[in-house]
Amino acid sequence: MCGINGIFAYAADAPPLDGDELIASRECMRSRGPDAADIWISIDKRVGLGHRRLAIIDLSPAAAQPMRRGELAIIFNGEIYNYRELRSELESRGRKFVSHSDTEVLLCLYEELGEAMLARLRGMFAIALWDGRTKRMFLARDPYGIKPLYYADDGRTLRIASQVKALIAGGHVDRKFDPAGAAGFFLRGTVPEPFTMYRAVSSLPAGSFAYVDAMGISGPKQYFSIAATLRDAVESHGQFTEEQRREAVHDAVLESVRYHMVADVPVGAFLSAGIDSTALVALARESGATDLQTMTLRFEEYRGRDNDEAPLASLVAQQYGVRHTVRDLTLDEFRSELPRIFAAMDQPTVDGLNSYFISKAAAGVGLKVALSGTGGDELFGGYTSFRDIPRWMPITSVLSRLPGLGEGVYRLNSALARASRHVSPKMGEILRYGASYAGAYLVKRGRFLASELPSVVGAEIAAEGLLRLDLLQLIERTVTPDPGTPYARIAALESSLYLRNQLLRDMDWASMAHSLEVRVPLVDAHLLKRLAPYLVTRRERGKQLLAIAPRPPLPQAVRQRRKTGFTLPIKEWLQQEGRVEHGKRSWARKVYEVMFSAEMGYW
Repeated sequence: MCGINGIFAYAADAPPLDGDELIASRECMRSRGPDAADIWISIDKRVGLGHRRLAIIDLSPAAAQPMRRGELAIIFNGEIYNYRELRSELESRGRKFVSHSDTEVLLCLYEELGEAMLARLRGMFAIALWDGRTKRMFLARDPYGIKPLYYADDGRTLRIASQVKALIAGGHVDRKFDPAGAAGFFLRGTVPEPFTMYRAVSSLPAGSFAYVDAMGISGPKQYFSIAATLRDAVESHGQFTEEQRREAVHDAVLESVRYHMVADVPVGAFLSAGIDSTALVALARESGATDLQTMTLRFEEYRGRDNDEAPLASLVAQQYGVRHTVRDLTLDEFRSELPRIFAAMDQPTVDGLNSYFISKAAAGVGLKVALSGTGGDELFGGYTSFRDIPRWMPITSVLSRLPGLGEGVYRLNSALARASRHVSPKMGEILRYGASYAGAYLVKRGRFLASELPSVVGAEIAAEGLLRLDLLQLIERTVTPDPGTPYARIAALESSLYLRNQLLRDMDWASMAHSLEVRVPLVDAHLLKRLAPYLVTRRERGKQLLAIAPRPPLPQAVRQRRKTGFTLPIKEWLQQEGRVEHGKRSWARKVYEVMFSAEMGYW
């Protein structure tokens, strides 16, 4: 895990790269890799690669980056969990290694297979590789987009980095504000890829790769599709008993957990009272982990309520025999930490605070790696969207086609919403967008409505932002090709949007602010391919299959606990400060106010 950055002056008339810019961009990401740092610049000063290292696999200097092998040079952020098997294969074909790192395996594998190596990798990664043989740069990102990779191309020079702020810190990227980023933030609570808050900066999409040569960037080209994987599972027409499903989930998730435990440093785990994290802890113990450290956050505001996770988490830790830490978080600490949170927040988001503070707790007990249960809801159907949207569709898909009905209901509902806080403004939107799963999902998961944007960001920014963003079409692409069933469609939507743009991105910046690597065993393309046939044919929703996967199954108290989510008492804290709006809507405005102030420099 680390921070990577690079510069490629690809055009003939582009000025040679500035080493100081490369270093300035790299040092903006110091917390991503406090263990070591280095750069490599080609002899002709057309290519430069920078790296900040958080040493997890092969702690020796032999694993340092940028790493070179012949005419190849690589920088890589992430982990390849199956690198030992890949290395054995390469060694059987006569390859020699000088380190025990997964980075060197990537170099050798690319040398043999080129872009085809991506299908062989199990892990999370953002890769930038300079190929001196072909004079081009190869960029790639893992299937789910766990690790970020941003780029800015001015028509002569390409710049890349693990963070948007790192690109800006170099001093040569246009800082012009992108209204599409603001529109996406208020509609979704996060900025959807490939957009960022700057017109000049884009995100390399998850599950894609690109090449950059003297003609500029070609691509990105998708090599993995969640929607297509789910569609293939539906079309396989598998028939399974519940016992077969239980066995498949146990074996596949246990295998994923074992891979995600691969490290040369201790691995811990976030532990809530929910099914996802408790299942991972149980399976980690089943896999042979003997010295697992877990941690939970506790809030006085939740004491005695359903969303107080500390008592049950402590009970689980005791049952599975793991060392456990409960970390208390108060409003005063939250308030004092806000400047550091905003400094770490690479793009505006309404989420990530829970990840920030649990990562701080993990780092506080000396961990460099921790497992998270993120992804369980998307894989096993734990969200209400898996229930609600399929229920809406038979009705809304018909009514939305009746001329004028959607607009009339919208106007009536808007008037009622203004008169009563108990009427949701979203209800007026469902007939306007309910003709498709993408439209229904837009309404279900929306933070603000499109009609509210002018009052939040101004009419001009709202109009341009909505036009550039084209959010409905962006959502539609995540269910193309059609996954085939209601369950598969919602799984593709949640995995490609909420999980990718919100949960994973927030986990990245929030954990890296504390030099902590977070691993997500339930977010794994190999796991999805293996389990999809068993899951898309289920009649039931929810995570009971995961709850009974460990042997023995999770405690009954965990399996029957009402889902509350891993949250901070933001609403209660905001109300204490006189902010009476709904928690995350009020928090969204606060984030916008701070991040778009003159000090933050987005304007």
